Amino acid sequence: MFRLTQFLQELLTPTPVAPRRALLGPVVIWNLVRRCNLTCQHCYSISTDRDFPGELSTQEVFRVMDDLKAARVPVLILSGGEPLLRPDLFAIARHAKDLGFYVGLSSNGTLIDTRLAQVIAATGFDYVGISLDGLRATHDRFRRKDGAFDAALNGVRLCRDAGVRVGIRFTLTQDNAADLPALLDLMQAEGIEKFYLSHLNYAGRGNKNRSHDAHHQTTRAAMDLLIDRCWRYLKAGTPREFVTGNNDADGVYLLAWVRRHFPDKAAHLRQKLVQWGGNASGVNVANIDNLGFVHPDTMWWDYPLGNVRERPFGAIWTDLSDPLMAGLKQRPRPVKGRCARCAHLDICNGNSRVRAWHTAGDFWAEDPGCYLTDAEIGLDRMPQVPDTRVSLC
Repeated sequence: MFRLTQFLQELLTPTPVAPRRALLGPVVIWNLVRRCNLTCQHCYSISTDRDFPGELSTQEVFRVMDDLKAARVPVLILSGGEPLLRPDLFAIARHAKDLGFYVGLSSNGTLIDTRLAQVIAATGFDYVGISLDGLRATHDRFRRKDGAFDAALNGVRLCRDAGVRVGIRFTLTQDNAADLPALLDLMQAEGIEKFYLSHLNYAGRGNKNRSHDAHHQTTRAAMDLLIDRCWRYLKAGTPREFVTGNNDADGVYLLAWVRRHFPDKAAHLRQKLVQWGGNASGVNVANIDNLGFVHPDTMWWDYPLGNVRERPFGAIWTDLSDPLMAGLKQRPRPVKGRCARCAHLDICNGNSRVRAWHTAGDFWAEDPGCYLTDAEIGLDRMPQVPDTRVSLC
């Protein structure tokens, strides 16, 4: 995860640069249930509205939580499917809070009514993330259900009014990018404190020219808009939290923005970005699916590392006999192509390895989702590159 607000804040109030360090244990995104009341077109778990056999029981979940505590996991994000469809969700969340975890809830929001919002608040969730894929028509089309937008936005409002820290999650694609400006306006109008932009893991585009590729231009425009909004809030003294995920090139893109606008602060920001360290899959981020299989992150569902029913989570997570995990924990990672030659590998850490795997069949191939030009990553001798940014407004 790339904390945009945190890094832009460094331009106003710089903090000391510290050595990069890994967490004592990874943040765990836990897909407790695969069932969902929606059938979203970009769902990574391919959920649908039916029960899936073999999911962990309540007692198995509690036992695994003890293993996670022993492995020094600090954060649990309870996800699905739609986790609110799991009858024991709140018992699980309360137990997690009792054990001292920071506990988040990842929901589509459509099932949250006044009563559930109060239960969510009483349970003590530290954060609730609710997905909006655009405004009403776009969201309903993505979620394949009329009324999904109104129900999700109502869930956001009810959580906010119940005193729960709630944020909007948005997955950027070619089909919904035009809605991003209005969605950011909605965030402001509704008084929502956090916005998470997730890049979609596009496939089959590894050899396209990055300076002219339409998808990459859209990504750059979205980042320009997000940086501009975030900076305006900070300058006004009313900061809101903007974060991005699934494309660690965002850190390098921000560095280029700072070099244009605040060249005297670029060296400090670069040090802070190196301290952050980029992609954390297999190191600071882990996933447990509904059947108990452990994965390097939520996008690696087709690559199981082991099952928590058979081995403790800590034993699975630290097992370097798996070639993917051995490479993910290596620094620098054994990446190839543009990633290997990139001048900013120490910032992004090779970006998304799952995109490389799905497009090239190689864990360590270059990431086709990198939207940076050759010049921006030091592969072009030209001292400057044309400003080819486009506007989403």
